[in-house]
Amino acid sequence: MEVKEHTISLLVHNKPDVLARIAGTFSGRGYNIESISANVTLDPKITKINIVTVGNSATIVQIEKQLKKLVDVIDAFHVKSGSTIQREMIIVRVEVAKGDQGGIIKAIEEFGCRVLKKGSGYFILELTGDKSEVDQALTYLGTLGMKNMSRSGRVVL
Repeated sequence: MEVKEHTISLLVHNKPDVLARIAGTFSGRGYNIESISANVTLDPKITKINIVTVGNSATIVQIEKQLKKLVDVIDAFHVKSGSTIQREMIIVRVEVAKGDQGGIIKAIEEFGCRVLKKGSGYFILELTGDKSEVDQALTYLGTLGMKNMSRSGRVVL
């Protein structure tokens, strides 16, 4: 079976230690969390957690079953990429020499980056996109002198 990246979305009761128990379910079985994002829903008593992990289909089914057994998990389901919108965000600091801003201008135009801050010799950019768009932008920005980066977990709707 093919091992690939999968997104699992959970609805949980917004209580202390829920996230710790979820992470424990992964680590206790030797599964890695590639990325995670969590926030309250329209109902502040419920939190939505999106977890990206790697495995084959059987592994993902097993993870779902284990997560559904946890007390405060309302629902857990494997997110199918074609039926949802999945996005990530990055914030990047790129250092540039004075007068050498052509690469930054190209990034802004080609990837739809937004300039959050411009200082003497650096830009801080924001980009939102799907995983492949974010990966392409990071590869390109790395060639320009990217000095720091922060990447969100995947959000799903």
